[in-house]
Amino acid sequence: MNTLLRAFFPLCLAIASQAFAQEAPQMNLPRVKLSAGMHLIDAQVAQTPDQRSTGLMYRKELPQYEGMLFVFEQPSGLCFWMKNTLVPLTAAFVADDGTIVNLADMKPQTTDSHCAMKPVRYVLEMNQGWFAKRGFKAGSKLAGAPFTGHP
Repeated sequence: MNTLLRAFFPLCLAIASQAFAQEAPQMNLPRVKLSAGMHLIDAQVAQTPDQRSTGLMYRKELPQYEGMLFVFEQPSGLCFWMKNTLVPLTAAFVADDGTIVNLADMKPQTTDSHCAMKPVRYVLEMNQGWFAKRGFKAGSKLAGAPFTGHP
């Protein structure tokens, strides 16, 4: 029995630490500078499936000029939800050239789907109301490295 416990202890520890890690915000993702008119945005970049699925979950706050840019391999009909996300956010569904296709205000801790109105590769999440307070809407453009070099 003692040998059995020694064999399973590392496995149990690994599972427990993974479960804890999944309930903590991801804070050390790569960053990119974007601009929305005269406004600069410091965006963390979520580009792997694990990074994208965690997104801004478990954050208690998001600084005013920070957001998260979700990057996908190819444009598709993306939908987002707010499970385990504590702050209200606005998602900007963004075309390859930086044009905002549509915006969606999202309530914290819900599983309501918020979808792009056409296939996109990028989604930028900011504090809810950030875009509206600055006059940005569908058709407005964002600039930065991710939006250059695409057709």
